[in-house]
Amino acid sequence: MSAVPVVIVGAGPTGLTAATLLGQYGVECLLLERWASVYPQPRAVALDDEVHRILARLGLRDAFAAISRPHRGLRLVDRSMRVLAEFRRDGEHGRHGYPEGSMFDQPELEAILRGNLQRYGSVTVRGGTEVTTLTQEAGSVRVDVTDRTTGRRYHVLAEYVLGCDGANSLIRAAIGATMQDLQFTQRWLVVDVATDADLGHWEGVHQVCDSVRAATYMRVGQTRYRWEFRMTPDETAEHYRDITHLHPLIMPWTKAVPAEALHIVRVAEYTFRGQVADRWRDRRVFLLGDAAHLTPPFIGQGMSAGLRDAMNLAWKLAGVLGATLPGTVLDTYEIERKAHARSMIRLAILLGTAMTGGGRFGHVARRVVAPRWRLIPGLRQQAMHSATPALRRSALVMRPRLRRTLAGTLCPNAVVDGAGRFDDVAAGRFAVVTSVAPSAAQRAEIERRGAVLVAASPGGQLHQWLIQGGACAAVVRPDGTVMRAGHDLPDLCAALPVFRA
Repeated sequence: MSAVPVVIVGAGPTGLTAATLLGQYGVECLLLERWASVYPQPRAVALDDEVHRILARLGLRDAFAAISRPHRGLRLVDRSMRVLAEFRRDGEHGRHGYPEGSMFDQPELEAILRGNLQRYGSVTVRGGTEVTTLTQEAGSVRVDVTDRTTGRRYHVLAEYVLGCDGANSLIRAAIGATMQDLQFTQRWLVVDVATDADLGHWEGVHQVCDSVRAATYMRVGQTRYRWEFRMTPDETAEHYRDITHLHPLIMPWTKAVPAEALHIVRVAEYTFRGQVADRWRDRRVFLLGDAAHLTPPFIGQGMSAGLRDAMNLAWKLAGVLGATLPGTVLDTYEIERKAHARSMIRLAILLGTAMTGGGRFGHVARRVVAPRWRLIPGLRQQAMHSATPALRRSALVMRPRLRRTLAGTLCPNAVVDGAGRFDDVAAGRFAVVTSVAPSAAQRAEIERRGAVLVAASPGGQLHQWLIQGGACAAVVRPDGTVMRAGHDLPDLCAALPVFRA
């Protein structure tokens, strides 16, 4: 038997991110994973600049840039490959300093996440371990584990457990949580192909808008390509494991490239679902990632949502374990993340249905409507920009009900005069961003509470952001979310929590 403050079950991107963030705060944690090493099959392939920002926070700014490929946005095409609409994104630097969309290979991402985790001596990773049962006891959680190599059984006591163990989560079952169905289930064929041939297409995501054979194409890396095809009821993935059967499906993109020049990396069938767990916490146990939510891939937020979960929870848990934040702040995790995840899943379902549903009528309607989608404000905002909705009100998101506010939104990762970008200056602490010079007493109080003062210089991005949000100052949380904003700097300073994780 051993004891540890935090046990994380599952070393996918979500678990690795949570472990790294806790490691940065010096929290001792044990990461348990049933696989002995990185799971070799490619799954997630896309993320936006908000999540790119999380990777940079982990210390992977350059490492991720080296394995990723910016993409230019989304192109809608019909079954004849005629372009219906195109929504471009900034492939260089969005509001957070990173490409608004990036493509990557998940095993490569997990490899750099694991390698980076070795920097933190407070984190231990055990591969080849199977968590079998979970029991909550007075003030702790008992985690029963089996070594998959030797068969040895043992248990660990943890103050908190994070269930990052995927769609078939044992942790979710252990706390009695169930998935709520958001009425979306589709079978899709997912194909990864490697080739030295340059297919020569526009460097963005191509969505075939067709009710019979909807499809998605994207270039993932220098020699890697991904296709996804909606399957008919009588089809199986097995049929397409032979390149002679697969080739006709991908020929609209590969054209004259011979079949023998195309190497199949993976062919798999996935059932895309829209689901959210009915509860994400039971006392000292939390659900993150696919254990808490499943989303169709139409807006590329599946893996990203898990990293957002980890970013939201890790600093709160570190503060509670460090006795500088009250245990009640952990109540805000589900309040904030569940509503956000649900809204993103519903958006993915809406866009997926709009792009691929409706039968013959849908096909005709899209030919008329799709070229005009950019004129619809809400849809244009989502398609052209990467910003996601504000977090809902909580004890750590102080949003007034009847007026516009920055609270709940992300502070831009703007360049700060002579000090790099905002995230470099904040460095995992609370920050007070202000265009009004604080008094000496206010400066001392901000420092006493463990926060950092960030001046919004006239004409700079942060200054413009405050003006557009109707504020002269904002309290920004360690995850980059605005806690509170307004014009009364003394009042904002008084609301600043003490945080010294």
